[in-house]
Amino acid sequence: MYASWTGFGRLADRAAAVGVLALVGAGCSDNNSNEPTPPKIDIAFYTDRDGNFEIYKMNTDGTGQTNLTNNAASDQIPAWSPDGSQIAFESTRDDGSTSEIYVMNADGTGPTRLTTNSADDYGPKWSPDGNQIAFVSFRDGNDEIYVMNADGTGQTRLTNNNTYDSHLTWSPDGSQIAFHTSSQVLVMNADGTGQTPLTNNGAEAESFDPAWSPDGTKIAFGSNRDGNSEIYVMNADGSGQTRVTTNADSDYEPAWSRDGSQIAFTSQRDGNEEIYVMNPDGTGQTRLTNNPASDAGADWSPLR
Repeated sequence: MYASWTGFGRLADRAAAVGVLALVGAGCSDNNSNEPTPPKIDIAFYTDRDGNFEIYKMNTDGTGQTNLTNNAASDQIPAWSPDGSQIAFESTRDDGSTSEIYVMNADGTGPTRLTTNSADDYGPKWSPDGNQIAFVSFRDGNDEIYVMNADGTGQTRLTNNNTYDSHLTWSPDGSQIAFHTSSQVLVMNADGTGQTPLTNNGAEAESFDPAWSPDGTKIAFGSNRDGNSEIYVMNADGSGQTRVTTNADSDYEPAWSRDGSQIAFTSQRDGNEEIYVMNPDGTGQTRLTNNPASDAGADWSPLR
């Protein structure tokens, strides 16, 4: 299943403090001070630092790295719910090899399986309204994109192609889904219709890992069109494709902060996978994790 994720890698938020604190300050002070409690934002990611892949979360500056899953099986690809109360993820905990989609509370409690299939289900992404989860499944003999209700019911296939479809991202208004198919990034309506290419980088190159910006105007993605995997940003209609990282090693898996001010991504520039953060124009690249194991698949929580 991971062939499509591992070809270029398995394959922080800054809140507007004054306005946000004004909204959340009432009733949020602690017992020892009248100062309001700062709004909470986390980054979830997966790592094999404990001998197998687990879901972790950390503060936006990289501190406070905490294991949420603590399971002997592989847990990967975390995705925060829009309200920040849950995290969807993929896990092999049922038979040790087949991935299923799970959800758990933001603190790691209450893991609940949503899919039950003999083939791999993976790569979950919540719809912006929190009512649905789109995911990738191999149940039809190749990777296709499916959608289901947030409780696992109503599983419906959206794509039906001879090649694999994966790496999906919802538009902020929930009307469209961008995804990776074959070697390109495509966009489709949320019901699977109207599939349209956004990239055209030729048969020898590949574009992947699309991530829609919170304001709906941009899509970040990875591409190896310049010889190795780098992060690019384009307009939502595919125009204006601009490279924002330039590194001798691979950069991929971009993920926008919920206010659109930063992009987290995975990089191999340190000899193994680590999570970095940067401004959308590529400036200010800063490493958040520093571990000899793989740290990848960052996803930002909403303001909580």
